[in-house]
Amino acid sequence: MLNKTIQAVRDGQKFLVLAHEAPDGDALGSTLALVNALREMGKQATAFNADGVPEKLKFLPGSDQVVSRIDSSEFFDTVFVLDAGELRRVRLDVRPICTTLVNVDHHPFSEDFGDIYYVDTEASATAAMLYRVLKGLNYSFSTAVALCIYTAIISDTGSFRYSSANSEAFAVAGEMVAAGVDPWLVAGELYESQEVERLQLLGLALTTLKVFAGGQCATMYVTEQMFAEVGAIAELADSFVNYPRSINGVEVAMFLRQTSTTSFKLSMRSKGTVDVGALARELGGGGHHNAAGAEMIGTIDEVLQTTIERIEPLLTVAV
Repeated sequence: MLNKTIQAVRDGQKFLVLAHEAPDGDALGSTLALVNALREMGKQATAFNADGVPEKLKFLPGSDQVVSRIDSSEFFDTVFVLDAGELRRVRLDVRPICTTLVNVDHHPFSEDFGDIYYVDTEASATAAMLYRVLKGLNYSFSTAVALCIYTAIISDTGSFRYSSANSEAFAVAGEMVAAGVDPWLVAGELYESQEVERLQLLGLALTTLKVFAGGQCATMYVTEQMFAEVGAIAELADSFVNYPRSINGVEVAMFLRQTSTTSFKLSMRSKGTVDVGALARELGGGGHHNAAGAEMIGTIDEVLQTTIERIEPLLTVAV
């Protein structure tokens, strides 16, 4: 499918590129890498995301041109759906507005939609797959595109701390640095530019920290009241799940962010012994073996009880 994806770029002139809602570094970095490269090739390209651009990713070139609405009269030669897992996650009905629909993704069990299904679950990030596409086009990487790809790979590999940090990830990142990317700039934007409200919210969240299952599972959560108390927005809770995950002995970490009176967004992280991606799919969500999520309905106590009851037997088996 790599060759078909390369050909789709060659054949098209007008493109729409989009990724999943609530975009992370890979979703937005991949989107902007492809859009910037297409424009450099002399093609028309529009970047779309239903939720726009998170504050911490606004340093990426082209982020100020990401749109959150597409006119119903628009029609594209090719639509690229990136890093989505399921088509519904882009929150845009793209089938009627294009000739060719391309799915590029590295999530396990990615939905088989579109005319071209380019999925590689061994890839460190969707951006690494787009790197292959651009190399196949003999594209010479500009610093702008390199910055987007580097940021995407850094984000999805947890700065090369996760098991997804394979040899390709290091090789591509190195090539992007050679193309002009400043690693310190990216690190500074992603990890050294925190809002005071985020730290205040983290302080409240840490008071909810609990450890279960003989120290193998840890949970933490934030409520709407906590957000209101410190004046924080939802995206400031991104990556909070890494705090319970970092506890010595914890194999599975869960973080819950309240999204309405009776609903929560669940984020799970595993250190490898438990496939949280499989559990997330059972709960109606999705993700990878070591990183996944789902939407949960109920009170905080009900949601915690449900998820802990599902995870504890998995930990017992894994021991």
